Amino acid sequence: MSGATVSTDVVIIGAGPTGLFAAFQCSMLKMSCVLVDALDEIGGQCVALYPEKPIYDIPACPAIEGGELIEKLSEQIEPFSIPRLLGRRVERLTGSAGDFRLETGKGDVIHAKAVVIAAGAGAFGPNRPPLAGLEDYETTGAVRYSVRRKADFEGRSLVIAGGGDSAIDWALSLSRVARKIYLVHRRDKFRAAPESLSQLEEAIASGVVEKITPYQLKALQGTDGKLTGVDVATLEGAVKTLEAEHLLAFFGLATDLGPIAQWGIDQTRSTIPVTPSSCQTSLSGVYAIGDIATYPGKLKLILQGFSEAAMAAHAIYAIVHPDQALHFEYSTSKGVPGSA
Repeated sequence: MSGATVSTDVVIIGAGPTGLFAAFQCSMLKMSCVLVDALDEIGGQCVALYPEKPIYDIPACPAIEGGELIEKLSEQIEPFSIPRLLGRRVERLTGSAGDFRLETGKGDVIHAKAVVIAAGAGAFGPNRPPLAGLEDYETTGAVRYSVRRKADFEGRSLVIAGGGDSAIDWALSLSRVARKIYLVHRRDKFRAAPESLSQLEEAIASGVVEKITPYQLKALQGTDGKLTGVDVATLEGAVKTLEAEHLLAFFGLATDLGPIAQWGIDQTRSTIPVTPSSCQTSLSGVYAIGDIATYPGKLKLILQGFSEAAMAAHAIYAIVHPDQALHFEYSTSKGVPGSA
């Protein structure tokens, strides 16, 4: 749909899990919508960063991998045939509630009555460690910032660097397939869920994971992009070399709101404050949900993003259908259009 002109009730910016569920909620209220995402595929971080990482806080799913969650959400909106403008970034927003005009970097023009920003943390990329020759190893895949296929590390020796949930979760998950895992952190204390930390202690005690603390990454060893070792150092300058074929660095994401920052919407540290009951931003008719939205008591959980999607959709109904009262019905009684 390159260079397309689209008219819709709601435009949803971001096709991660929260954006996909917002599309479902809007469709269930009989409002048309279109999904726009800068990535070339739906799924956001779930697909781009951790498609095989299990997620444990999705209701009714004891564990579900990121990629599988996106497949289920895509299946959920399939009956509505929602247009998707992928590989596009919304550059401009003009107009007002009931009559917005949005333009993408590929020449698309979208006319919408309301806007939902479900852009996660905005445009994202990894925080890269300052190591000489890093790009050569990134090109070959010896240095990575995400795990898309656990099978890539089967029988391999890995250095995992970082002290947060991602580093701990992947150290535990990959310990089932890797030959050796070194977990490197500049402090002895890790920041992760209590259950994950308990499992980590067991893995360290059994020798499945070797903890290397307090150390920081210092240099990469190898030639032609083939990694043979990672030098780590203490703050006092003591250096040791860890034999490894891969370095997985989990130092968080560098985020950028991009053009959204120029739309005249109130912002707080790369997030957008919203009214908790409706998720409306400071700009009437524009709503923010998921990780990009903030308010007192906000939890950055996918399940909270799902709730926000429902609240925003119900608030938007009054814009799309100003002369109609919304008589809420449970999905068990109304069903999904097109279903038996």
